[in-house]
Amino acid sequence: MTAPPADQPTIEIRQRIALVAGAALLAAGLILVMFVLPAEYAVDPLGTGARLGLVQLGITGQQVAALNAAASAAGTGKGAIIAAQERPFKEETVDFKLAAHEGMEYKYRLEKGEALLYSWSATAPVNYELHAEPDGAPRGYAQSYEKRPGINQASGTLTAPFPGIHGWYWENAGDREITVTLRTAGFYNISHEFRNGAPVKNKMFP
Repeated sequence: MTAPPADQPTIEIRQRIALVAGAALLAAGLILVMFVLPAEYAVDPLGTGARLGLVQLGITGQQVAALNAAASAAGTGKGAIIAAQERPFKEETVDFKLAAHEGMEYKYRLEKGEALLYSWSATAPVNYELHAEPDGAPRGYAQSYEKRPGINQASGTLTAPFPGIHGWYWENAGDREITVTLRTAGFYNISHEFRNGAPVKNKMFP
């Protein structure tokens, strides 16, 4: 009887190791295709990710990654997106009566970067302009933000691009008295009411 070669056990061990390694690689590949790709990259070649709800995880992950990348590129995590204030914001609701064909202005003092939230409505259409007078500007100069004729309401947020007084001009183009109601919130500390032939009315906000 012929004896097996002396290195036969070594060959068998190598074959078993190769089988085990191949099985491990196959299992890893299946895990990659069935679970990792759908959950991480929203790639689902076998359809198992959709059945297990993993594709949505991948889509969400991609969206989060894109948002984070955009934020990093724009520097929003380091930029001045918060303008801290030493005092709480103020709120005001005020009514103005406008006689037929009368116009008036109402403005708040704002420093550069301070925000003003506003909403106003009128009982009839008015000619309207949102504008500002920068500090140090020549007398009579105003920078217009928005100007529209014949409207009866507007809302928005103004972030002051420079220090100065910022606010509205309303003109009653009709033949009857109307009321303009203004609601605001912001870090203003003083307002000014301007009407032709009348002294300026100043209001302090402590």
